[in-house]
Amino acid sequence: MSSQITCVGWVKRGVAKETPDKVELSQEELQRIITEAKQELGEQAAADEEEDDEGIAADANDVAPDVDGAPDDENEEGKEEEDELAEYGLDKYDEEDTVTANLGDSLAGLTVFSCNEEDPYITLKDTDQYEREDFQIKPNDNLILAGRAEKDCCNLEISIYNSEEDSLYVHHGILLPAYPLCIEWLNFDPNPGEGSTVANYAAVGNMTPQIDVWDLDVVDCLEPAFSLGSKKASKKKKKSKKGAAAAEPVEGHTDAVLDLSWNKLVRNVLASGSADDTVILWDLSQGKPATTLRRHTDKVQTLAFHPFEAQTLISGSYDKTVVLYDCRSPDDSYRTWRFSGQVERVVWNHFSPCNFLASTEDGFVYCLDARSDKPVFTLRAHDQEVSGLDLSSQIKGCLVTSSADKHVKIWDILGNKPNLVHSRDMKMGVLFCASCSPDQPFVYAFGGQKDGLRVWDISDVAAVAEVFGSRERLVVNAGSQASTEAAEMEVSQ
Repeated sequence: MSSQITCVGWVKRGVAKETPDKVELSQEELQRIITEAKQELGEQAAADEEEDDEGIAADANDVAPDVDGAPDDENEEGKEEEDELAEYGLDKYDEEDTVTANLGDSLAGLTVFSCNEEDPYITLKDTDQYEREDFQIKPNDNLILAGRAEKDCCNLEISIYNSEEDSLYVHHGILLPAYPLCIEWLNFDPNPGEGSTVANYAAVGNMTPQIDVWDLDVVDCLEPAFSLGSKKASKKKKKSKKGAAAAEPVEGHTDAVLDLSWNKLVRNVLASGSADDTVILWDLSQGKPATTLRRHTDKVQTLAFHPFEAQTLISGSYDKTVVLYDCRSPDDSYRTWRFSGQVERVVWNHFSPCNFLASTEDGFVYCLDARSDKPVFTLRAHDQEVSGLDLSSQIKGCLVTSSADKHVKIWDILGNKPNLVHSRDMKMGVLFCASCSPDQPFVYAFGGQKDGLRVWDISDVAAVAEVFGSRERLVVNAGSQASTEAAEMEVSQ
C-alpha cells in the first residue's frame, strides 16, 4: 500500500502556541509506556492466535503431501543452469576486490574541517537558526492536520501553511496506533491549567472503537492527552459472536469510528459516528458518553453539528438515510430523509442556516431544507462516490466536491441553481477528502490515494476568479461567543 492521506482538517491562525513544547520523558515514564505497549501487543497477538487456531484444524486434513520422488529430468536441468551461471562468476561474488580494498588509502589526502565556519564551500554556517525559524509558528500560519497511512505505520502529520510566503512543510508528526479515518480539531481542555482559556487538540477516529485526542502544542508526544472509549470493546464483541458469555456493557463504540463533529457552541460536546451503527454524544468534561443515538440501521459514515444551533445535529449512513436530531430530546425529535445511495458526506450551509448538503456513493449531491421533505436541488456531480464536500468558509455559493473518479469540481450554487465552474483531474488517484481553510476562502486541502497532501488555491483558475472574485466575502463568527458562555449543554441520558 502506497502512502495515502485519508483525512484532513485545518486549525485557525493564532490558535497554536508560538513555540510548541517538547516532551522530555523520565526513565520511569518511558519504561511505563514500553511495558503498556508490550502488554497491549501481547493481548492482541493472543487474540489473533486464538482465531488462527480455529482454522488450522479444518485446513490440516485438506493437505495431502506429495511423497513421490523427483523425476530424473530435474538433475539435467540443474546442470544446465549451473553452466549458464558459471560465465558470470557468481561463485566469487563475495571475494574482496583489491582495488576496492585500497580505496580508503586514496581518501587519506582529503581535507577535513573541524567546523562549518572553516569550510569555504559551506555557505549556510548556522543551520540551527533555520531549524528554529521553521519550528516557530507565526501568527499568520495555519496548521493542516492530515492522517497519513503507509504500509508499515500510520501518522498524524501537522503541517504549516503560510499563504503569504506560499510555503507548506511538515512541522511534526504523531505516530498513530491504527489506520486514521477522521480528524476533528477542538478547543476544549477537560483539565485546564491556571489561566488557560484556549486548547489546541485534535480528536482522531480510527479502525478501533477508541477516539484518541492529541495535544497539537506538544511535539514528540507518545501518548494522547486523553482517550474516549476503549479498544477492548471490539474484542468483547467478537467473543460474544462466537457464543461465549454476553460481554459486559461497554462505554463507547464497539467498532471503528468513521466521523467526528465538535460542537463549537457548547464546547464540552463531541459527536462520533461509528461502524457499529450508532452516534454517540460525548461529554468531554467527564470523558464519557452522555447519549447514544440508534436511528440508523447501518454504518454511520458522516455527521455534523449545526454552526449556530447547539442542539441540532445531522448524521448520514450506509443505510441511505440522513437523520436530523434535536439533541435535547433525540428519541422524540428527529427527522429522516432517504436517498438513492449510501451517504458519504453531510455539511451545513452556514450562509443559509436551514439548508444542508449531502453527497452519496452514486455521485449525487442533494441540497435540503431541514423544514421540508423535498430536496431544494439535486445535482449529478460525479461518476462515482462524492467523498469530499465542503463550502467556502467566506464566499457564498462556492462549493467544492472531490470524488473517487479522481476529479475535483468547483460549483456555483448561488440561488440554488448549481453551475459547474471548473473541473480538474488532481492526479492523486482516488480522492478521499476535501476541506476549506477557515481563514482563506479559496484555499482547499485534499487527500487521496497517492502524492500526499495537496493544497490548492482555486482562485488561481481564471474561471473561478471571474465568477467568485467580486462576490462579497462574509465572515462567519459561529462559536465566537462560546468561550464566554458558562452554560453547558444538557443531553438526555
